Amino acid sequence: MADTSKKKTNTKKPTSVSAKKKTTTQKVGTVKKVVKPTKAVKVVPPASTVELKVGQKAPAFSLPNQDGKIVSLSDYKGKKVVLYFYPKDDTSGCTKESCAFRDGIDEIHGSGAEALGVSGDSVESHMKFVKKYNLNFPLISDESKEMIRAYGVWKEKSLYGRKYMGIERTTFLIDEKGKISKIFHKVKVDGHYEAVLGELEVMP
Repeated sequence: MADTSKKKTNTKKPTSVSAKKKTTTQKVGTVKKVVKPTKAVKVVPPASTVELKVGQKAPAFSLPNQDGKIVSLSDYKGKKVVLYFYPKDDTSGCTKESCAFRDGIDEIHGSGAEALGVSGDSVESHMKFVKKYNLNFPLISDESKEMIRAYGVWKEKSLYGRKYMGIERTTFLIDEKGKISKIFHKVKVDGHYEAVLGELEVMP
């Protein structure tokens, strides 16, 4: 009886090993070569050819804010609008400029105006920027640069001899009828909020 038991045990082991080998061979045989996708080339839009002037109708837009809600210029009909374009979220100059508008939002509202910031950053980036600095007005996301180019602020810039495309810091004051009342070109952050408020107070 002991011999018979041993034979049965020995018979099962090779069968088990053979099955494992077969399974392993099948798995190896089905492995396919993984081909990594080629990295997408980022297309940079050409510089703006538009040059807006005071008295012109402000270009219409409908784009998402930091919450993903669509914001349109027509939403502000009958109100003045401080529309400022800035290069990038959470950078020193842009943070200082945005915080100045944040701290002075009551005065802006008191003059019958609303503030809107615009950059090419994503909705998610805007949301982080707003939360980090408790910004109290909408930031518009224009990743395609269509609005940015329509307002003529997508320019070739230079830093330490290196040329690149980016937003030229610019602020537009738009009146209740949707016309451009004032343009601040190549904005210097220091004193900019005060200059904007001064213009709002004398706007008809």
